[in-house]
Formats: sequence, structure tokens, C-alpha cells
Amino acid sequence: MAHEGQGVGRLDGIAVFVRGALKGERVLAKIDEKHKNYLNAHVEKILLPSQERITPKCIYAGKCGGCTLQHLSYKGQLEFKKQVVDDSLSRIGKINTIVYDTIGMDNPLYYRDKAEYPVGIEDGNIKSGFYASKSHNIIAIDSCMIQSDYSIEAMKTVREWANNYKISIFDEKSGKGLLRHIITKVGFTTKEVMVILVINGIDIPYKDELINTLKKNIKELKSIVLNINKSRSRLVMGSQNIVIYGDGYITDYIGDKKFEISPLSFFQVNPIQTKVLYEKALEYADLKGDEIVIDVYCGIGTISIFFAKYVKHVYGIEVVSDAVEDAKRNAAINNVDNADFIAGKAEDVMKDLCNKGLKPNVIVFDPPRKGLDKDVVETSIKMNPKKIIYVSCNPTTLARDLRIFEDNGYKTEKVQPVDMFPYTYHVETCVLLSHKSADDFISVKMEYEDRKIQPDRVTYRLIQEYVKEKYGFKMHTAYIAEVKRSLGLPMYVAPNAVEKLKHPYKPAPEYKVEAIKDALRHFKVID
Repeated sequence: MAHEGQGVGRLDGIAVFVRGALKGERVLAKIDEKHKNYLNAHVEKILLPSQERITPKCIYAGKCGGCTLQHLSYKGQLEFKKQVVDDSLSRIGKINTIVYDTIGMDNPLYYRDKAEYPVGIEDGNIKSGFYASKSHNIIAIDSCMIQSDYSIEAMKTVREWANNYKISIFDEKSGKGLLRHIITKVGFTTKEVMVILVINGIDIPYKDELINTLKKNIKELKSIVLNINKSRSRLVMGSQNIVIYGDGYITDYIGDKKFEISPLSFFQVNPIQTKVLYEKALEYADLKGDEIVIDVYCGIGTISIFFAKYVKHVYGIEVVSDAVEDAKRNAAINNVDNADFIAGKAEDVMKDLCNKGLKPNVIVFDPPRKGLDKDVVETSIKMNPKKIIYVSCNPTTLARDLRIFEDNGYKTEKVQPVDMFPYTYHVETCVLLSHKSADDFISVKMEYEDRKIQPDRVTYRLIQEYVKEKYGFKMHTAYIAEVKRSLGLPMYVAPNAVEKLKHPYKPAPEYKVEAIKDALRHFKVID
């Protein structure tokens, strides 16, 4: 199966991605799209079903674009997600390691604490629901097997209010109309409910009527917020919020940690599995109590606060300033006094901390789907932490980033998929990377001494081989030339050096400079 859950077949040697088909099935499919190197299709009829095929529980299955694996047994879903991670690491990252079985849920239903419902018009009536697969066509819904009942009731209440009072609906083409999205956030433990109306304006008519109706229908209602989004883009939310009822936040728990969640806060959508994920990250970190930890892409501080009890100090980095303020408030709520939260781009803050001499024992990453910025990776390697914990929502970018760490002295030790999103193709993964110890390297001293290489015959390739064997990362010849020049070495000592670089490049990172000097000392080029 493909990574988005389609069955994969071939027609005249061309790959065909078949929506609704499972591995091992024989189906009659209809071609939907033709591309140069592949075709997209959907199932018309199942001729020979898989043993893992089940009847979907949701009445919107096959129409709504949300849950694309409802026809696959939960056991089959967990196996599929493990395979997705394994395939990405081996094919993209060229990493051969054991991927553990996916950790699933006891009850994989009604688990989400957040929903975004687009609104539109159909036959003169306002509809709300979810987009169809790979489109902006809205599938109107009245129930959802992965959302809470509170969320569905809130959405239906706003929709009824909008219909009753003829609220205008935003049109993407014209840019006119008021109501764009209905968003709900629900405390999984507390049952507190926040309702957010994303609007193309600064206020709504019939505000009191909406408030009173929501209060009547949802006893757990704690907050109603207007989110201002006047852009013509497809971004769901704008940056400005106006609270029109109650507080500007709700609260919820991950384990025994309490968190305030504001309209723009990122909070994992499955609190049950988030606890499982964070406990696995803690297990992999194997903390002793004296560690310095950096939590990159910290959001509202969930991982930082989860780790704080077990470390000397934790630094959280987050680009969204509102989330940083939430993190500080959440730390205070949980009596955490050994955490600092810094607002800024991860790549900039990491460089600043590195330049100030901070030496973390552990770095934790929980990036967005695009993965790590290359400068974040480079600075992390320079900081030289003993362990890296990488929490990923995208196996493709995870594999890409792990390959870079593997090429620079780290080893992928453990890979644990966690099913945060049952009935969808998405998977969360927790990875432990450890700095390669002396036992991980082949001793090169005897090997090179036996060869009796003279200092004036030490080539760039020998230096590269030595660094790769001892430190685990690759070395560019330009860096070797840079170090040799800085030491005043004549270029004939390494015959394949160049007198002048053809292209500009970044100065060699300090850790690579030291590795080159070590190689030069080993070959007795310098003392």
C-alpha cells in the first residue's frame, strides 16, 4: 500500500494508486487521473477482498476526506503504519534498524479534541462538515466517529444559528461573505468546550442569540471566540482573536500535567496517545536528573513541562509568541521553575544558545510536517548532545533528517510508531538517536599505522576515511583545505588540495575543524 493508504497496482508497467483498495486484493478500478509516470484510480468493485477488509462504521466513509482507512481493520491499520515508517527509513534514509510494532488505542473512536469545520452553501442552505478528499468540496455531516459529541453539537448549533439569521458565508473566489470556519476545542478530561468562529470581518450580527443558544445546548461551554481572517488565502485562521464569551482558553490534561489551551495554541489532538508518546520519549531519554534539555518546536510547553521534573533545566523554543506565553503560564500552573521558553525561529535561537556555550545533554525535536530546518540540524550537531529524541508526524521528512544525523556521528537506536490518528493514514513516530561511542567505531589507529603512511603522502581521501571511521560523519575537501591553510601547511603536503576555491562555501563548523586536526595529528602532519 502507498503511504496515503491507496492500494498499488500496475497497468502496462505504470503504477496505479487505487483509492479504497487494500494490499493483496483483486479489484475492478476506474481511472480518475492520468499522469506521466502514474495513474490515480478508485475502486468500482471488490473481486477478491482482503481478510483485513471491514465494513466502515461511518455513514460518510468514502465521501469525507478525513478517515481514509475505515475499510481496513484496526490491526491492519497498525501494521500498515509500521510498514510506512519502515519503508521511509530504509528507502529514503537508507537506515536499517528495527521499527517496533505501532502502539495503538484500546478504543480508537471519538479521540479528537479539535475540529475545523469549513462552511458553505448548498441549495440555499448553509452546510458545514469536512472537505472531500483532495478538494475543497464540503461534505455536510451531522456525526463523526472520531470527534467528540460536544464538538458535533457545537458545530450544528452554530450552523443552525447561521441559517436562522441568514449569516453570509465567505466565498473563496469573490472574497466576500462573513463566516469561514467553525472550530471547536474540547478538553478531553475536563470536557470544557471552546467554540471559534473564523470570520472575514471584525464582528458578527445576532451575537447574543448565538451566545445564548450555545450556552443552552452545551452546558460545558467555557469560551466563544471570533478569529479574524480577512485574507484571500486558504489559511484557516488569522492572528487576531476577540473573546465574546467566557475565558480565552480551556484547560485539559496530559497525564497529571494541566494545560491552558488558547485559540491559536497547538495541542496534540489525541491526549490519550500523547501521554503514551511523551512517556516513550521520556523512556528513550533515560534521564538521571542532571541533564540540560532543549525542546525545539515546543508549542505551549507540553514536552518541556513533561520533562522538567526529571532534568536540571529545560529550554523550550517556539516561533509563535502567543504559544510561548501559554508555555510560561502552563509552567507556572504546574509549578515548574526549571524551564525557560524563548520566542523565535528555531534556527536563530539554536545558534544563539550555541554561541553562548550551552551544551545540552538531550535535544528533543517535535517539528511540523516539513521537518527540521537545515540550520537547526547543523547547530544541533555542533552542540554535540549525547541523545536526540525526534518526535515526527511525517515519516518522509523524518527519514531525510535521520540520514543527516547518521552521517554526522549519530546512530538511530530505537523507532516507535504511535497511532495518534486512528482510521487515517497519519502516524506519529518517536525516535532515539545516540551519539556513536568508541565501541561503535572500528579502530583505525592500527590500520593506518600498519600502512606506514608518510606525512607527505597523506591525501584528502585518507583524512576523509579517518574522520568517517572515527567520528561517523563525512568531510568535504574544502574544509580540509581551509584547516590546512589556517595551520600554515604547504599545499604539497596533500597533493590533491587546491590553491583557490572555485565556489563560496560556509566556514567549517568547529566540530569538523577539530576532527580534521585530529586526523592531521594522527598522520603526524602536525604535532
